[in-house]
Amino acid sequence: MAFEIEGTLYKKFDTQQITDSFRKREFVLEIQDGAYPQLIKFQMTQNNCEKLDGFTENGQVKVTFSLKGREYTKEGRTSYFTNLDAWRIEKVGTEAAPAAPNDPFPSASDEPAAADAPDTDDLPF
Repeated sequence: MAFEIEGTLYKKFDTQQITDSFRKREFVLEIQDGAYPQLIKFQMTQNNCEKLDGFTENGQVKVTFSLKGREYTKEGRTSYFTNLDAWRIEKVGTEAAPAAPNDPFPSASDEPAAADAPDTDDLPF
Protein backbone atom coordinates (compact mmCIF):
# COMPACT_ATOMS: atom_id res chain seq x y z
CA MET A 1 0.00 0.00 0.00
CA ALA A 2 1.34 3.44 -0.93
CA PHE A 3 1.02 6.64 1.07
CA GLU A 4 1.75 10.25 0.10
CA ILE A 5 2.75 13.20 2.24
CA GLU A 6 3.88 16.76 1.57
CA GLY A 7 6.31 18.76 3.61
CA THR A 8 9.65 20.57 3.70
CA LEU A 9 12.86 18.65 3.00
CA TYR A 10 14.49 19.35 6.35
CA LYS A 11 17.68 17.26 6.04
CA LYS A 12 19.16 14.79 3.58
CA PHE A 13 22.03 12.44 4.28
CA ASP A 14 24.65 10.70 2.17
CA THR A 15 24.09 7.22 0.79
CA GLN A 16 25.28 4.44 3.12
CA GLN A 17 26.56 1.13 1.79
CA ILE A 18 25.20 -1.27 4.43
CA THR A 19 26.33 -4.55 2.83
CA ASP A 20 27.82 -5.49 -0.54
CA SER A 21 24.33 -5.75 -1.99
CA PHE A 22 22.33 -3.20 0.04
CA ARG A 23 22.52 0.58 0.30
CA LYS A 24 20.21 3.22 1.69
CA ARG A 25 19.87 6.98 1.90
CA GLU A 26 17.91 8.70 4.63
CA PHE A 27 16.22 12.09 4.69
CA VAL A 28 13.99 14.02 7.08
CA LEU A 29 10.74 15.71 6.15
CA GLU A 30 9.25 18.47 8.30
CA ILE A 31 5.47 18.19 8.53
CA GLN A 32 3.25 20.86 10.06
CA ASP A 33 0.99 19.21 12.62
CA GLY A 34 -0.82 21.70 14.80
CA ALA A 35 1.38 23.91 16.94
CA TYR A 36 4.46 21.69 16.66
CA PRO A 37 6.22 20.60 13.48
CA GLN A 38 6.98 16.89 13.17
CA LEU A 39 10.34 15.66 11.84
CA ILE A 40 9.79 12.35 10.04
CA LYS A 41 12.71 10.21 8.83
CA PHE A 42 12.35 8.30 5.55
CA GLN A 43 14.75 6.07 3.66
CA MET A 44 15.35 5.32 0.01
CA THR A 45 17.06 2.07 -0.92
CA GLN A 46 19.10 0.63 -3.78
CA ASN A 47 18.58 2.49 -7.09
CA ASN A 48 16.19 4.97 -5.48
CA CYS A 49 19.03 6.61 -3.53
CA GLU A 50 19.92 8.87 -6.48
CA LYS A 51 16.39 10.27 -6.67
CA LEU A 52 17.23 12.62 -3.80
CA ASP A 53 20.17 14.25 -5.62
CA GLY A 54 18.15 16.95 -7.40
CA PHE A 55 16.47 18.25 -4.25
CA THR A 56 17.69 20.93 -1.87
CA GLU A 57 17.00 21.24 1.81
CA ASN A 58 14.13 23.62 2.70
CA GLY A 59 12.32 22.85 -0.56
CA GLN A 60 8.70 21.72 -0.63
CA VAL A 61 8.30 18.09 -1.72
CA LYS A 62 5.74 15.33 -2.01
CA VAL A 63 6.95 11.89 -0.96
CA THR A 64 5.34 8.59 -1.95
CA PHE A 65 6.28 5.80 0.41
CA SER A 66 5.43 2.37 1.75
CA LEU A 67 5.33 1.17 5.36
CA LYS A 68 7.74 -1.70 6.00
CA GLY A 69 8.02 -3.64 9.23
CA ARG A 70 10.18 -6.51 10.39
CA GLU A 71 10.97 -8.62 13.41
CA TYR A 72 14.52 -8.92 14.72
CA THR A 73 15.64 -11.42 17.36
CA LYS A 74 19.06 -11.27 19.01
CA GLU A 75 20.14 -13.14 22.14
CA GLY A 76 16.55 -14.20 22.82
CA ARG A 77 15.16 -10.65 22.68
CA THR A 78 12.75 -9.79 19.93
CA SER A 79 12.37 -6.25 18.61
CA TYR A 80 10.18 -4.80 15.88
CA PHE A 81 11.23 -2.13 13.43
CA THR A 82 9.19 0.08 11.13
CA ASN A 83 10.64 1.86 8.11
CA LEU A 84 9.11 4.46 5.84
CA ASP A 85 10.48 3.39 2.45
CA ALA A 86 10.22 6.28 0.02
CA TRP A 87 10.27 5.40 -3.65
CA ARG A 88 9.16 8.66 -5.26
CA ILE A 89 9.89 12.28 -4.44
CA GLU A 90 8.76 15.30 -6.40
CA LYS A 91 8.79 19.06 -6.01
CA VAL A 92 5.56 20.83 -5.15
CA GLY A 93 4.57 24.45 -5.42
CA THR A 94 6.31 24.97 -8.75
CA GLU A 95 3.90 26.52 -11.16
CA ALA A 96 4.42 26.95 -14.86
CA ALA A 97 6.33 30.09 -15.69
CA PRO A 98 4.21 32.92 -17.06
CA ALA A 99 4.33 33.35 -20.81
CA ALA A 100 7.06 35.61 -22.08
CA PRO A 101 5.91 38.96 -23.52
CA ASN A 102 7.10 37.89 -26.98
CA ASP A 103 5.34 34.54 -26.82
CA PRO A 104 4.16 33.72 -30.37
CA PHE A 105 1.14 31.72 -29.17
CA PRO A 106 -2.05 33.75 -28.78
CA SER A 107 -4.11 33.62 -25.63
CA ALA A 108 -7.79 34.31 -25.02
CA SER A 109 -6.98 37.94 -24.22
CA ASP A 110 -5.52 38.35 -27.73
CA GLU A 111 -8.94 37.88 -29.35
CA PRO A 112 -10.14 41.12 -30.94
CA ALA A 113 -13.21 42.72 -29.48
CA ALA A 114 -16.40 42.29 -31.47
CA ALA A 115 -17.26 45.96 -32.04
CA ASP A 116 -20.68 46.29 -33.63
CA ALA A 117 -20.28 42.97 -35.43
CA PRO A 118 -23.51 41.36 -36.59
CA ASP A 119 -24.57 38.22 -34.80
CA THR A 120 -22.96 35.50 -36.94
CA ASP A 121 -23.48 32.62 -34.57
CA ASP A 122 -24.92 29.93 -36.80
CA LEU A 123 -24.40 27.02 -34.46
CA PRO A 124 -27.58 25.05 -33.75
CA PHE A 125 -26.94 24.80 -30.01
